[in-house]
Order: sequence, then C-alpha cells, then structure tokens
Amino acid sequence: MRLPCAAGCFLGLLLHTVLLQAGAQQSCSNLCGQSLATCSCQATCASLGICCPDYWAFCLNISPYSGTLLGGKDFTALNVTFDPSSSDVRCRFAETIETKGYVAEDGYLHCISPLLYQIGILSLDISNDGGRTFPWSGAWTAVHHGRVSPLEKSTLVNETKWQYYGTPGTAGNLTLTWKPQTLRATNINIEVWGYNETGTPYSENWEAEWKYLYTLSRSFPNTGVFTFLPVPSAQYGTWELGALRISSSSDLDGQSNVAAIWSTEHALAWHLSEAFRANSSAWATAKCHQWDAEETHLPNFLAELLDCPCTLAQARADTGRFNTDYGCDIDKGSVCTYHPGAVHCVRSVQASPLYAAGQQCCYNANGVQVLTGDSIGGSTPDRGHDWGSPPYKKPPRIPGFSHWLYDVLSFYYCCLWSDHCSIYFKRRPSSGCQRYRPPRVASAFGDPHFFTFDGTGFTFNGLGEYTVLESSLTSLRVQGRTRRASWPNGTEAQATGFSAIAMQEGNSDVIEIRLPEHSHQLEVLRNRKALNFSEQNWMDLTGLFLSAAPGLNVTVMFSSGAGVEVQRSGQLLRLAVLLPEKFLQNTQGLFGLMNGNPGDDLTFRNGTILRGGGSSSPEELFAFGADWAIRNGTSLFTYDTEYLLRHFFFGPKHNPSFVPVFVPAEDPANPLVQQMKTLCQGDAFCRFDVLATGNLTVGGNTKLSHQNYQRLWGSLQPVVSCGWLAPPGNGTKEGTDYLAGSVVSFRCNPGYRLAGSAERKCQDNAAWSGGPTTCLPNAGTRQLLPFGLLLGMLGLVGLAGRML
Repeated sequence: MRLPCAAGCFLGLLLHTVLLQAGAQQSCSNLCGQSLATCSCQATCASLGICCPDYWAFCLNISPYSGTLLGGKDFTALNVTFDPSSSDVRCRFAETIETKGYVAEDGYLHCISPLLYQIGILSLDISNDGGRTFPWSGAWTAVHHGRVSPLEKSTLVNETKWQYYGTPGTAGNLTLTWKPQTLRATNINIEVWGYNETGTPYSENWEAEWKYLYTLSRSFPNTGVFTFLPVPSAQYGTWELGALRISSSSDLDGQSNVAAIWSTEHALAWHLSEAFRANSSAWATAKCHQWDAEETHLPNFLAELLDCPCTLAQARADTGRFNTDYGCDIDKGSVCTYHPGAVHCVRSVQASPLYAAGQQCCYNANGVQVLTGDSIGGSTPDRGHDWGSPPYKKPPRIPGFSHWLYDVLSFYYCCLWSDHCSIYFKRRPSSGCQRYRPPRVASAFGDPHFFTFDGTGFTFNGLGEYTVLESSLTSLRVQGRTRRASWPNGTEAQATGFSAIAMQEGNSDVIEIRLPEHSHQLEVLRNRKALNFSEQNWMDLTGLFLSAAPGLNVTVMFSSGAGVEVQRSGQLLRLAVLLPEKFLQNTQGLFGLMNGNPGDDLTFRNGTILRGGGSSSPEELFAFGADWAIRNGTSLFTYDTEYLLRHFFFGPKHNPSFVPVFVPAEDPANPLVQQMKTLCQGDAFCRFDVLATGNLTVGGNTKLSHQNYQRLWGSLQPVVSCGWLAPPGNGTKEGTDYLAGSVVSFRCNPGYRLAGSAERKCQDNAAWSGGPTTCLPNAGTRQLLPFGLLLGMLGLVGLAGRML
C-alpha cells in the first residue's frame, strides 16, 4: 500500500544545497515555515545550515508561548527588536483576530493574547505598519482555562463560599488574591464578566459570548488582595456563570484584549438576584425543573457515547480513547470531592461525532465502576465535552465553558443548591460497560522485539526505517527508525533498537518522537519543529491530542481512537500502539494484520505469508522485516542533521551491509552469562539483548519493557458485564459489582416479603442468574406510599467545576 507523501518531505534538500551555492538569496518575510527555491525558512534549516539570511529576523521565538483562551497574557518576541517609538504594532492571531501590540523601552516587541473560543497552536503574525502587512510570523498556544497554572490566575479564597454564597449559613466578606507582579500597573480595576450561549441549540445561530457586566472596584491599589461584601446584582443577576478580570486602571471598563489576570470560571452565586438569597432552595428547585424541561427538547446525546471501560485497569490502559479526569486522579491522592466512593475517573478523549458530548467513567478501590444508580458519586456523561471539540468556536464545542453551562450549573441547581439530584441523574446517568470493547495492543522494545496485535512474538534487528503499522481505514501510519545499540564501553554492537517513531493519521499533524544522537532525552517534533514542554504538557494539535512527561514518555491520541505510546527505555525506545476493533482486517506492517489469527501476522508487502510465524528462522524474520522498509516518498521522518541525511535520507532505508547477531553465543565461561541469568531469569528477550550487546542495562530495560507489555495486554482483556441491577421497590440490595462472577443480594423492608430471587449471580454469558426480585406487603400490612429522599446529599460540599 503506497500512501501519498506528507507535505514538506525532504525530497528537495539536495536541490536546495546546490542552489544555495548558486546565487541570490530569498527572504523569510511572511514565509516562515516554508522551503524556498534558494534557502529555507523551516525550523530545520538551522541545523542543516540552509536558512535564508533573514530567517531569525522574521521567524519569531515567543516567550511565554502559551496562555488561557480568555486572553490577557503579555508575551514577547525574543529574537526581534524594534524602534521603541513604534506605535503601529498589530498582532494577528489565527489569521482573524487583531490586537494592539507595543514596543518596550528595550526595543522588544510585546503582544497581548486575545479572548478566544478555541484552544491549540494558532498562527501569530506581526505588523509594524498598522496592519497593512504582517511580515513577522510565529505561533501562540491557547490553553483550556482549567489547564492554566494557578499561578497565572487570581484566587477565589475559600472558593466554596463564593459558589454557595446566599445559601443558608453562607454570608460575609469574600476575598480575591493575585500576584501583583503579574500585572504591570500601580492601580487596577476588578471586573465581573459573564458567559452565556444564545440562539437555537444545534443550529447555525447558536453563539458563545463572554461579556463584561460591571466593575467591582476601580483604581484599587495593586496589592494582591481585595476583600468586599457582595450585594445582589439587580441588572445582571441572571448571569449565573462567569469570572473576575483584573486589569490596569488605565484601561477602559470592559476594554477587550488588554493585559489581565482572570479568576477561575465559577457559579456566580454571590451576585445572583434577591430571590436566590431569599430562598435559595426554592430558586434552585425551579431552575432544576426548568433545566429538566429544556433537556426534553434537546437531542439525546447518550446513544452516541462510547461505553465506559468495565474496570479501572481497562480505563487506565485504553490511552487512545480515555485520559485521566484531573478532578479525580489516583496518582494525586484520589481527592474525588464530587465522586465520593471513587478513587479515579477518566474522560473520553474525543467528543462524540454529532453532538460533541463527553463521557466520564469513575471507579472505586476495587477497580469497578461507580454508577449513579447506586451512588451520588457515580460518573456522569456531559452534553458539552469539558475539553471542547474541534473546530471549537461555537457551542457546544467551547472548551470548558459549554460544559459548565449544560452540565455543571445544572448540578448546582439540582444537587448542590437543592435536593433534587434524582432529576439530574435521570438526564445524566452513568454509562455501563456492556458495549465496551477494549482495544488491541501491539508493542516493540529492546533489540527490537515485536508483539503483533494478534500476539505473535518475533525479533527483527534491521538497521533503517520501517513501516511499523499502516491502515487504509484512516490513513494511519506509524514508522520506526533504528540505530545500533552500544556495548558498555561505547562501541557499537551488532544489534539495533528504535531511536525514532514518526506517525500521522489522515491530514493530522506529523508527530515524531526521537532520541537525538548522543542523547537519552526524548525530543518531540510537530511537523518537523521541536515542541516546547516548559509550559504545557498537554497539547491539542490538528487531528490529535498529545500528552508528555518531558524527556520520558509521550502519548499520542488520534481522532480515530488509536493511541500510540512511546517511552524512553535507556538508550532505546519502547513503542506500544492501541487500536479499537474498527481497525480489524485493516492493518499491515511489522505489527501484522489485526484479525485474531496469528497465522497471517507476518505478511510481506506482496501478500505472501511467512508460514512459520514467530518460529521462523532469524534469517527469514530478517527478510520479512527488511521488506517493510519505507521509501523516501512515504517517509514521515525529519532529516535535519548531516548524520540523518547521510545514513537515512540519501542512504538505503534498510541497510543491507548491516548483519546483526542472529543467535548470540552463550559462553558459560563468560562472567556476564551468570549475571545475565540472575537478571533475566526466564525472559528470553532480556537474555538475547544482554548477550547481543554485552550490556546488562540494556537487558534490564528490555525485561521491564516486556513486563510492561504483559501488564498492558492483561489489562485489556475483555470483561463480561451483566449490567446494572436495580433494588426492588420497598427493599434494598447488597453489591454494586456487575461483572462476571459477582453476586448481588436483595432484602425487603420491614412489613414486606421477598418474591423472586434473593440473590443473582452474573454469569459468563452476560446474563444474571435467577429472575426478577420484588417485595410484596405482608398479609394485613398497609402499604406505605414510597417517598424519594436522596441520602447523603447534605454532606456533598465543595466545588463542582470540571470535576463532574
């Protein structure tokens, strides 16, 4: 299968090298990121020595490079200086939104990030002629407000009090704090801004709006602390969601796109109308019923959501489709304020295709789901995905804020400000896991050893660049580059391992994760330019999300649900790819055909199958791997050093002169052998790598990688669920585990007798044993009318935020 060459392939590099010596140079003015006829304005030009002379004069390096989508961040272009008297500086974001910039006394240019309704890496263009031309170029990263560092925001001291203000027992002064040095102003204004979405839901006239409402204080000293006594707002008391903005007192009230510090978005209980303070429960009850009625007329988004994983192990392993919900994280102490009984929650990475809705799944200490049918701590799906959804800009795809309007405020109405949580859970019930199907996993590690999607294990230690995976279903490509491993003394061994992994799906950004020469730290490239993780570890890119532990591991989550994990393992890389079941019968490459049949995993490009599979001879496996060498026309890799050009771009994609050690010798007289046996025990891959490289560290890393693969594979095994069981009317149930082998028992309240099964067991066929259970009144007993009382709600305090 030959796929089209990615934009910016380096087929013209040789021509550029010739032209560089031939004559006239071109300019990077307004052309940053492009390759020109005689020189280059791409980020790779510096290491290759082919930059246009004015590359650094026009292609900007920005610091800081990221900030909240609410705007107000003052940032600097580090590599360009202007005349301090310049007054016509304009900064253009995403080719559409212009703000006024300025030149500081030191000559450095500054821009102020604007209010946006989208996140991700956006184009940035600079003008010094009032916007007539924009010759300078760079990039700005707009970030979900919830992912911005708390140090960059103002703090609502005792935030619970702010959001419960006006409810019984909550009154008095409120305090706002901030870092004065963040804003260059002697005096500041503190403003109230509100958020709303207007128009007909799911129509073209559905619009998002952040609006200036009023000013709390003008020309207040920039001391970092402001305390006030809230009063109900007669004019703006209907705005229920918003944030506070601190800006210089020299700015006009509500002036857009000025340097500012924002608070977190929150429920504006402290400024709501007198009616709320007079009887907050009655006010919230009416709002809850109003929301319930409105939901009746909106599309049912629940049907298109992906079911939750059945177990915590599955949820944490399915990294292509689910990611940790930062409001309930087991790695951060399981502070799950809004999900009592849970220790960890995850959210679906991608929003649902039609309605941009989101899934949430929570789990208890036993690793099983916490459901709203059993507990107020159960997970709830979202009409608006908390992380938003491309192309953003319009409801319900606005990151964070759409979710607040449709899923969080309603939780306040029904659950926190009144006792009608049953209404909320009726509209936001937990998803079960009966339709969940775990992804298939393939992995490669060490010298390199492969496990295909169908479980075939083999070793292929060629030297070159290879197709690890291709799929025509979504035009997904994953490619791997190998380099020679080293002996302890630094000399090269007759063994190889992955040093770079490149990937793309459809028209997504191209991501390359590599270990540069003479380095053991991961470098991540986006479209051939290195990503900077000094400010953000989570990035929303074109066609994918990317999460990184800088220097250690990277997870790429494609829009199809495919996940790619790359981890540094000593001097080599470990790779794992997870694919949903929709990729069945649609894969090829070194990871094989994913169809449940290991017998056809090792298939050559021409369709010939290596019938011996993983048991074939090392020479046969070597020939199979060599057949999957890539071509320059399909390469996703970056060739930005003389070494890479010489050995991989101009050299063969599979080096035929390199012959690895197929069967490393095991000499009992060699002291290393006994050390190997102690370290590796029965791990054949570990033993192979120690003998092939003479390096116990390499072998130890291979053993750990093998164990990681086995744990991942085990976590992703299918689990049978029989589905939720309701307690009988006038009775109770014991047991909230609905997976195969679990038992749920039932009891009746005093005055009632049990009819049907007293206990039911979840069977391997996904059906419950026994039959329905009911509680009938005893003879002569008057049956009481049922009443609905949701236990435990009075104890639920704190913030709702995005922890729902």
